[in-house]
Amino acid sequence: MDLNTVADVISPAGVGQWQPGDAWLAGGTVLFAEPRPHLTRLLDLSTAGWPALTRREDGLEIAATCTIAEIAAAGHELVERCCDAFLASFKIWNVATVGGNLCAALPAGPMIALGAALDGTCLLLGPSGARTVPVKDFVVGEGLTALSPGELLRSIHLPAAALRARAAYRQGSLHPHGRSGVLVIGRLDEPGLTITVTASTQRPYVLRFPAFPSAEVVQIALTEGIPDNAYVTDVHGLPAWRRHLTRLYAEQVRQELSA
Repeated sequence: MDLNTVADVISPAGVGQWQPGDAWLAGGTVLFAEPRPHLTRLLDLSTAGWPALTRREDGLEIAATCTIAEIAAAGHELVERCCDAFLASFKIWNVATVGGNLCAALPAGPMIALGAALDGTCLLLGPSGARTVPVKDFVVGEGLTALSPGELLRSIHLPAAALRARAAYRQGSLHPHGRSGVLVIGRLDEPGLTITVTASTQRPYVLRFPAFPSAEVVQIALTEGIPDNAYVTDVHGLPAWRRHLTRLYAEQVRQELSA
């Protein structure tokens, strides 16, 4: 898709350069996917020189410009499985970015699932300074984020304890090479459990159980914690099907992590 209203590309780009009509450019796989007639400039972050991955004692820092190929090579099983959920071509795999996947805020975004399931936090930079927002609260709806005008997503931090925790993963689509219709991740937080629901819902839902729950407790939490109108309806699956698989997968991850 040509963005034929764009008259300039600023590189390198900084927060202070933003003005109405601008968009931040990283991989561009979503940005160039549809017409955006309101855009007049692109602020190119690909030349910012941010290290893709920074390992620290307190966890893993992932630059917003880190590509899916780069994070897939991090050597973490849950990270690899979320990357595989892209079902992406070689080109997308090596161009699409972690930050772009979060900022697109599509329900099926697997980096949203990864960040929410591992208690990730987003570092946001803007005209008013820096702030942090949990990944689970960064995506507030389908195509909607907590970003204010002029803000950019600088990085995502995954805490060390969450990365070390045992996890279980379930993903479902209408057909083998389809977009995720349901993605449920369970994380064992002894003595409790955390279950994260994405893809089937318009935003992430994180259910926390201080003690390891029974099947009934999980099902009640899903019913009370996720409104019926939160389930997505589109060509990739109807709400009733997504709700059914969400509950089925939640019980499967509960059973797997109870062993």
